[in-house]
Amino acid sequence: MPIVVNHAKRLLRKGKLAIGLGLRQARTVDIAQIARTCGFDWLFIDCEHGALGVDIAAQIAAASLAVGITPIVRVPGHEHYHATRMLDNGAQGVVVPHVDTAEQARRIADFCRFPPDGHRSMGGGLQHTGFATLPPGETTRLVNEETLVVVMIESPEGVANCEAIAAVPGVDALLVGTNDLTFEMGIPGKFDDPRVSDAYTKVIAACRKHGKFPGMGGMYTPELLERFIGMGARLILSGSDFSLLMQAGAARASLVRGFER
Repeated sequence: MPIVVNHAKRLLRKGKLAIGLGLRQARTVDIAQIARTCGFDWLFIDCEHGALGVDIAAQIAAASLAVGITPIVRVPGHEHYHATRMLDNGAQGVVVPHVDTAEQARRIADFCRFPPDGHRSMGGGLQHTGFATLPPGETTRLVNEETLVVVMIESPEGVANCEAIAAVPGVDALLVGTNDLTFEMGIPGKFDDPRVSDAYTKVIAACRKHGKFPGMGGMYTPELLERFIGMGARLILSGSDFSLLMQAGAARASLVRGFER
């Protein structure tokens, strides 16, 4: 069957890291090939905090399918059409922010999965099958298997409910949004606080118990990446085009200034 495999999901199923690049500044489709050549496994196309619209996000997703990097879109909210429009137009996964309860997670999984696993509407030809005409039941089964549904844990309530959330069928991964979590805890930016490690311990344990993939975002120093990957995080948002541009730009400007006489 001509199905485009979800490379990030395949890596996660093998217990390996799936390393993502966040997109905030990129607007052209060549970012997919650039990221793939750099060694990233998936793109975190940010439509929650970024200014990317649906059309540009869909074009980047389509280009990603063509070069073998997994396009995953962080949608702006819980309305079903935010997720399904992206899944219908090239995304192989969605990241849904601010998921606090199992009820919210069930609703998200339901509208991201085709029947019999959910109630996602079929909108016609799909890029995930190369627009090939396949038996409808086989198409939906294959696409369901390759779709990655990620919910973000970003509050103490979400952490407290993480086991119930991880138990929801159709949810693949729980990704801790560490920045928002520390704000909600009243310890903004204090990633070394023991409460952050405790939250990760709970989420990772819940994921292991229910066969889901634990993820992390918001922490990008080598020490923090090493610590939490060592604890078991596997779906890793490793940085963004914005942060990499700022770091490389500052380093380059400093380098050239150093030659001034």
